[in-house]
Amino acid sequence: MSRLFATLVFLVSLIILPATGGAQGTDPENTLFLDLKDGRVVIQLRPDLAPKHVERIKKLTREGFYDGIVFHRVINGFMAQTGDPTGTGMGGSEERDLKAEFSKAPFKRGTLGMARSSSPNSANSQFFIMFADGDWLNGQYTVFGEVVDGMNLVDNITPGEPPANPDKIIKMQVAADAQ
Repeated sequence: MSRLFATLVFLVSLIILPATGGAQGTDPENTLFLDLKDGRVVIQLRPDLAPKHVERIKKLTREGFYDGIVFHRVINGFMAQTGDPTGTGMGGSEERDLKAEFSKAPFKRGTLGMARSSSPNSANSQFFIMFADGDWLNGQYTVFGEVVDGMNLVDNITPGEPPANPDKIIKMQVAADAQ
């Protein structure tokens, strides 16, 4: 009887756990909702790794900075980059550039990193989401978050450098502020 019960519990967990989604148990103050044309991506921010970068992303998000900004550089098998209001890859916010907060966190599928110029201390507002592992970026760019739900939606972002018809961030918000 106990073996039957254990089997039943296991089967129920297989049904219930996927239905709860990847955002359960997350801190709403350190969770972003990234709304794309195909749906919502949930991002867990990592202030433990990059407190200043997380602070910047949340500040700009709360100001509506990212709403409507295109993915200007999308390379299949590598990453999707956004956060430039000019859509050229050369722009940023009016905030000062950030000092690098490199960590030992690896760049793997779903990792969010801050884009920068050749200067390590030049991150501003642009960021990228990894489609695949990118070990060569480890310790060279600041990791500040990871996709915890909706990576399949990120995979659907139109590729190109720049894409002919680029996808946009419809809306980005801090989960604590979401209505």
